Amino acid sequence: MGFRKKNKSPPVLSHEFVIQNHADMVSCLAMIILLGLMFEVTAKFAIMFITVQYNVTQVLDERSEPVNLYQYGPKDVATVFFYLLIAVILHALIQEYILDKMNRRLHLSKTKHSKFNESGQLAVFYLFSFIWGCSILTAEDFATNPTFLWEGYPHTHMVFQVKFFYICQIAYWLHALPELYFQKVRKEDIPRQLYYICLYIVHITGAYVLNLHRLGLVLLVPHYLVELLFHASRLFYFSDENKQKGFTLWALLFVIARLLTLTLSVLTFGFGLPRTENQGFSLTEGNFNVLTIRMTCLAAICLTQAWMMWKFINFQLKKWREHSQNQASKKKTVSPKSKPHKREPTRGGATNGVVKSEEKTSPRARKAKAS
Repeated sequence: MGFRKKNKSPPVLSHEFVIQNHADMVSCLAMIILLGLMFEVTAKFAIMFITVQYNVTQVLDERSEPVNLYQYGPKDVATVFFYLLIAVILHALIQEYILDKMNRRLHLSKTKHSKFNESGQLAVFYLFSFIWGCSILTAEDFATNPTFLWEGYPHTHMVFQVKFFYICQIAYWLHALPELYFQKVRKEDIPRQLYYICLYIVHITGAYVLNLHRLGLVLLVPHYLVELLFHASRLFYFSDENKQKGFTLWALLFVIARLLTLTLSVLTFGFGLPRTENQGFSLTEGNFNVLTIRMTCLAAICLTQAWMMWKFINFQLKKWREHSQNQASKKKTVSPKSKPHKREPTRGGATNGVVKSEEKTSPRARKAKAS
């Protein structure tokens, strides 16, 4: 891992060398791009990686000042690549200076160590994205006007904060793919992480390209809040297994977030967009308001929510079985001991030094006395 001092250096360009020093190599590449701004020959090329492209100046009213808005285009790939490098560097910094120090104190097993690192990284990202998304939504006044999800579609123009938000989101989830190699994620965990990483990339990129960034932003913010609560609860659970109250709140909010996502999606694709004035398909205008695309988007969202609910139900059933097994084992250990049986009479017919009355009055005893 990057920024870490090792006593024995592995062979150059070996797998272990790349894993240990990947953040340093990525930092050098990012510095080369930044140094390109210092020279006139390379400045035009370097600025394409660093700054947001495709700005458009619009004048809303004659009295108001011109507003800078942004569109998307092919040059955004270069910008996403640069911030992907920044995400790799920040990932290594968080891992080295925060999570590794906490791991040394907790002394976790290998399985918990891997999940702790995953939750630590995602909790930081979800917290930052949730705060950023909320600040954008408060400026848009969505709470008082939910119809802004489809009014005026296609929404080809974005303010700087919205476009930069989507650039950073796509860059972060793309950087998570090579991190599976850099972090030496276990083979058992790779399929699970690949599923949700690819889902994030497809949905966020789809909302960005199809000019549905308003709907995408509104759906991402509550989803990130729920995921933040889950990973924060898991971090507390690893520090102390008695701290499980956060999972109860997460389960409640998870179901509410799924219902909210389905409701807004059906409202937008089923009722809002079909009633707008701009109907049709046009790549030049950025208009994708046709029945096929609307139904495809709605089906993708519904299938994703159904898959998430299926995973959620299985997770809850697994926890319920574990809880019931733990309760059953506790009852067995706490149950009172069974009462001892009465002792058999010893040879000689005496129990605790007392002769039974039956032996005194038995026929054999009377014959023995008579003889």
